[in-house]
Amino acid sequence: MRRRDFVKACAIGAGCAGLAPASLLTDDTLRPRHYERVRLIDSSGEPLRLGDLEQNRNYVFPYPYRATPAFLLDLGTAVAGERPLRTEAGEVYQSRHGVGPQRSVVAFSAICAHKLAHPTPAVSYIHFREARGRGEPSTGVISCCAENSLYDPVAGGRVLDGPARQPLAGIILDYVAADDELFAVGTLGGEMFDRFFSEFEARLTLEYPNGDAHEAVTGDVAIEPLTRFSNNVMSC
Repeated sequence: MRRRDFVKACAIGAGCAGLAPASLLTDDTLRPRHYERVRLIDSSGEPLRLGDLEQNRNYVFPYPYRATPAFLLDLGTAVAGERPLRTEAGEVYQSRHGVGPQRSVVAFSAICAHKLAHPTPAVSYIHFREARGRGEPSTGVISCCAENSLYDPVAGGRVLDGPARQPLAGIILDYVAADDELFAVGTLGGEMFDRFFSEFEARLTLEYPNGDAHEAVTGDVAIEPLTRFSNNVMSC
């Protein structure tokens, strides 16, 4: 299924009512976008258990398309959510709380909102790192070394510094405590997917010779550490 054929349900309808509290949705609010509900699994094919995640370690998984990487992070601290955010186009929305027993697990699109730097098997210019002082939040930042944009993952991916003009798009997670399983179900915020597929079409054609770069992921989706996914994680 190519992106142009995939209906982003709930952007204008009620199909995503369960993804955000009704009290937070107004006529001016950017609604969550519903994509395939996928279960996150580990490298052995077993359902991901949140207790197996290392705090403050970068994990990567494809969502909502095969070629679009996302970060999964356990920040080790509760993420309260409901932070007011705004896209470059002026759309407003509220960040979501973390999930899991400590509400410390969050996910974001790993595509920088400036020039679309993203993890690839060869190199990653964007990653989560611990704070280095200079006014950075103590919980750490998502840093893009391509143009030095900084994002705050505790505050919904808002821009802290650099040329990026909007927060990272959030990946909406659903944690099922009874089964200790984690699912990705949609996105929230300013998506960069159309630009991503347009600007990197030539490279993606080589990387995905079957033409499935645009296909929505379904079923079970494996996460892996960024250091295993990318041969070179740049630091800046």
